[in-house]
Amino acid sequence: GGALPVTRTGALLAIADKLDTICGCFSVGLVPTGASDPYALRRQGIGIVQIMLAHQFGFSLREAVVAGLNEFECDNTDLLADAIMTFIQNRINRMLIEDNNDKDVVAAVTSVSIDSVPDVWRRTAALQALKRDDDFEPLAAAFKRVVNIMRKTEVDEAAVPDSALFQEAAESALFDAYQHVKTDVDQHVAAGNLDQALRVIATLRKPVDRFFEDVMVMTDDMALRGNRLALLNTIAGLFSRIADFSKIAA
Repeated sequence: GGALPVTRTGALLAIADKLDTICGCFSVGLVPTGASDPYALRRQGIGIVQIMLAHQFGFSLREAVVAGLNEFECDNTDLLADAIMTFIQNRINRMLIEDNNDKDVVAAVTSVSIDSVPDVWRRTAALQALKRDDDFEPLAAAFKRVVNIMRKTEVDEAAVPDSALFQEAAESALFDAYQHVKTDVDQHVAAGNLDQALRVIATLRKPVDRFFEDVMVMTDDMALRGNRLALLNTIAGLFSRIADFSKIAA
């Protein structure tokens, strides 16, 4: 709750100082527990997030953490960086919930990435706003179905849907809809207009519903199955840049 640094230089110095404390403590096993935080690392983490928000610093948080850990010549830098990112994610989750965002919205957003702190708040605001719409539940259900299928099977992340293998009209319709919205989504995301990006993505609900009604994804024909999974993975790639819809409460 204290005053934040006003100048850019002061803000960066404060972040570096707090990261140095967190990285140093984690590197020697001084990790906060539920009952103990003697070096006030939670407060340091909150301070980092507040400063990055106030100054709209969008640099990679993980890269900053790794740079901090490298000063201590750790043998397990990646594992420690994971632990610190989780520690800061927990601080972000609590801050977002205290800002009156729904817990499931916060979980859906932060589980995707917290690497750019200002981006986390923009994605949360966009998803929270979309959740108020009357047709959000069927939209979330449709996207959940996509995510759940992706998690239940091995998918070649590099695979690209081949329209020559489409057998059902619903496959072509979904792919056409994806191609129609992808450019708009990319432009909105690049411009930081995440609410608009989400609303464009939301137009895919009907073709996704139709796809699941008309298409057998897990067919015995492995070429068709792979192509259909590649199509779903392509669709998932659009909304997974913003949030993990599988974490939205029913």
